[in-house]
Amino acid sequence: MTESVADPPFPDALRADEAPVPHALLEPVLGFLGVWRGRGRGGYPTLDGDFAYAQEVSLLHDGRPFLRYEARAWLLDGDGAPLRPAARESGWWRLQPDGRVEALVTQPTGITEILVGHAGEGAVDLSTHSVALTPTAKDVTATRRRYTLADSDTFTFVHDLAAVGQPLQHHLSATLRRTTPAGQSTPPTSSWNSSVQ
Repeated sequence: MTESVADPPFPDALRADEAPVPHALLEPVLGFLGVWRGRGRGGYPTLDGDFAYAQEVSLLHDGRPFLRYEARAWLLDGDGAPLRPAARESGWWRLQPDGRVEALVTQPTGITEILVGHAGEGAVDLSTHSVALTPTAKDVTATRRRYTLADSDTFTFVHDLAAVGQPLQHHLSATLRRTTPAGQSTPPTSSWNSSVQ
């Protein structure tokens, strides 16, 4: 017979001021903790044209020197209405001394990236160290991801991509806003439409 556990005994934190206390190595990325939502634009030479999308990014910690990272996106039509699910990924940002970052990012399309970079002065800049592909995944050879805090409640995201024979070049950019107000530990579920306008 097995016993169930109602809630995880060691919850993740969305903010630096809630338990558990963040590990000291997380100092350069504490401003990124939380759930963020916004809109962006993307394109690539192998696609039919540019596209608009909405995105949600979550960055949480459990007191150890890494962040849990999750991102999901939806394509939008010309009026801003959702068309269909788009990119989705999850992984970890592992903080090292002096603001160095090692990131692992996995996508359901069969792509796993290991990125390295630096965090500091309100920015995280990550570039590909290696890429692993399943046999049916699209050929991705490199990426670069930059996250920059504009203020305490807004950050920009820029993603460069080298794939399917194309050199590293701009692929995505978005502006995201924090959806977790001070004093609230879980994101509101009814603010999606207003937060991406």
